[in-house]
Amino acid sequence: MAHPAVLRELVARYESLCTASKELALAPDLKRRLDDVTYTLCVTTGTRRLDHALAAARARLAATPAGSTATVSTTAVSTTAVSTTAVSTTAVASTVTAT
Repeated sequence: MAHPAVLRELVARYESLCTASKELALAPDLKRRLDDVTYTLCVTTGTRRLDHALAAARARLAATPAGSTATVSTTAVSTTAVSTTAVSTTAVASTVTAT
């Protein structure tokens, strides 16, 4: 399971893209970014379905102590930087530096 900071960033990005897709016509770039973040959420949570990935991520975030903080390289979890053919949990999680 990915670090809570990575999960928090992925869930926030997914929600942001969902909001954007409702406000705008689903442009190919927006669809690709939404597909990328969906794939990454599934990989980082070890699930195959988006609803399960979101539930797992939110459960992990709810179980995380409020005082724990971390710095995440947003370029590492950026949906534009994620390859749908080669994403690994350790590659994403290794970009997290706990503070």
